[in-house]
Amino acid sequence: GPIIVLEALVAAHMPQVTLIQGFDSATQLFSLRQKLDGDKNLNAAFEAWERGEEQPYEHCSISLLEATDYCPEVKADPQRKTPRIFELRTYHSPTWRQLAALHERFAGSEIKIFDRSGVHPILYTSTLIGQQMPNLTYLIPFDNLTHREKAWAAFGADPEWVKVRKESIDKHGQISSVMQMSLWRATPYSPIK
Repeated sequence: GPIIVLEALVAAHMPQVTLIQGFDSATQLFSLRQKLDGDKNLNAAFEAWERGEEQPYEHCSISLLEATDYCPEVKADPQRKTPRIFELRTYHSPTWRQLAALHERFAGSEIKIFDRSGVHPILYTSTLIGQQMPNLTYLIPFDNLTHREKAWAAFGADPEWVKVRKESIDKHGQISSVMQMSLWRATPYSPIK
């Protein structure tokens, strides 16, 4: 599946690297894990890295995310040479019912408003195993920070967005209680830049 490797520009903990790896199934994920665990050369290199003079990392977190029904297919662009800026947003909903309403809003009007505003997420997911559930997490590439600022300003000023948001709150209450946002840059070795 798709592989995205990002290094934090603005995040809760820095330095930080995030790997997003796509799988068709949990079985495929666990099969890869077994292959990696059985690779003696890889294990020896990892053990040597961890025994080095400096601790190589402070912690490792793993989450299992599920792509939404409205998530586009994530594809690498082999022509792209320069890494983009990626914004990672996670919206935490108070209840599963409100998360379903958040997905409904995103799958409907919100994506159309995103498109005309210049916000083009490449990934929409919900956490199956991980922290701060229930949530909706999505990843948006931008050519640069100026492009990001212009796109979000256009989105926030869109009259349909103001209407859609109000209707959503009137019907379901505040469906997103906490929003986490971080900025990342694709690493030079990331297949998706």
